[in-house]
Amino acid sequence: MFEFSNFGHWNFNESMNFQQSKSSSGRNQRLRGWAEMDPDDNTPLLDRLDTLYKAMDRKYQEAADHYGFQCNGCDDNCCYTRFYHYTLLEYLYIRKGYHLLERERQTQITRSALDVCRKTEVADKKGRAVRLMCPVNVAGLCVLYAYRPMICRLHGIPHELTIPGRGVSKASGCGDFIRICSGKPYYKFDRTPFYARMAALEKELRKKVRGMHKIKMTVAEMIASFAAHK
Repeated sequence: MFEFSNFGHWNFNESMNFQQSKSSSGRNQRLRGWAEMDPDDNTPLLDRLDTLYKAMDRKYQEAADHYGFQCNGCDDNCCYTRFYHYTLLEYLYIRKGYHLLERERQTQITRSALDVCRKTEVADKKGRAVRLMCPVNVAGLCVLYAYRPMICRLHGIPHELTIPGRGVSKASGCGDFIRICSGKPYYKFDRTPFYARMAALEKELRKKVRGMHKIKMTVAEMIASFAAHK
């Protein structure tokens, strides 16, 4: 994952310990503000995000084809990983996809999201690690696949990232990738251009909606916030 800092520099970490303050009125007000934003008011930016996502998907597929790698699910399923997302743009895009679902499906994944949030909060208070399935994974398939965040699109393949002031950082693929493709020639899968373009889009959105706080949410929290502020 990445966290934007000054919209063009990022701090990189794939998994983070989560410290929540759900009782905070300030947090609740921020959630209400985000949830009440109309994605249609930002259609041009969301269209550009869609274009960026398609570029990510193409590059990922190029890398996967090079290695002969295909994700068919595994015991270390990344849908169990607690990924954080840091852009209001992705929040709005997921919200757009959520509202295109049938009402029955919305209700189903909302219940799952609330359950994941509750269990996560309990585990965190006890200092216990917890792995819970993403609420939009239904019977092994993502019901918001076309609207999934950036990290869900890029995870699993070895990659590199140029971090301002720190040079190039390289990361290996997921456990399944290492098991299947270890020893194959390296393919340069550079995430840097995608991160930079995402940061630029987020900066544009933030200029438009002044006063919005930084965001750090899991997909489960996003879904729960949609339901809480309908």
